[in-house]
Amino acid sequence: MQQYARDVSTSLSAQIAELGPFQLLTKGDELPVFAFKLRDGISNYNVFDVSNAIRENGWLLPVYTFPKNRQDLAALRVVVKRGFSYDMADQLLYDLKRQLPRLEKQPAPVLDQATGGGFHH
Repeated sequence: MQQYARDVSTSLSAQIAELGPFQLLTKGDELPVFAFKLRDGISNYNVFDVSNAIRENGWLLPVYTFPKNRQDLAALRVVVKRGFSYDMADQLLYDLKRQLPRLEKQPAPVLDQATGGGFHH
């Protein structure tokens, strides 16, 4: 079961990386968990906006901020738990793709760490 979850995780992370605006921080190949951020140079939306947009489709895609030595980094995290199938991964990817055009049209980020409901370590 753990191998299946890792397989779903690595497949989904690779597909998210191929979308363009995202850069993987981890791939989900050790544990069925991966994190990604926006590529450098994207300034009209941020990970808090992505998390909020995907929540409209029922997904909880939390943003984690990092400690003081890396406060410049905020990342989205996906946990592939038991029961998270390839079909669910495809649906998450589909919903993420559907939100990107709207996000890319934003003139500036809407949310930030204070208003975006991120998770803190």
